[in-house]
Amino acid sequence: MTKLTFAAAVSASLIALASAAFAADEYNVSNGLTLTGNPLGMHGFDPVSMFEADAPEIGDAEYTSEHDGVDYYFANAETKAAFDADPAAMLPQFGGFCAFGVYVGKKLDGDVRYADIVDGKLYLFVNKAIFDKYLEDRETVISGAFAKWPEIIETPIGDL
Repeated sequence: MTKLTFAAAVSASLIALASAAFAADEYNVSNGLTLTGNPLGMHGFDPVSMFEADAPEIGDAEYTSEHDGVDYYFANAETKAAFDADPAAMLPQFGGFCAFGVYVGKKLDGDVRYADIVDGKLYLFVNKAIFDKYLEDRETVISGAFAKWPEIIETPIGDL
């Protein structure tokens, strides 16, 4: 391997790692990477199922789509196609972090078991206790989270 080829390979690797690290700050992703080298969003659950099924469905790596450096798994080709047509409409708000956490300036894990859809937008919450607290004043939490998100979107979780 020539020095130029080696340098190009190292540069490509660093760029790939930088995009994964960048995504980890703005998106709630699982530890590790998928076969494509991207982090996995929504813990492998199908985001479209949150809107269309009675319960969240686990996705299958066979049906993978990438959005903004994050991979998402889908239960079948139809939900993958729906996502590919309009990813922003199917993704949880605040990069999949807990909406109440964002409201208080934190990036907490978003759990698909504690979710709400308001005005066609998906919001995830860290646990039942926080979800119940959110339900006491949905509008304040959602509007407060939207106000806070621009301040913390690029802040690493450990710095909050």
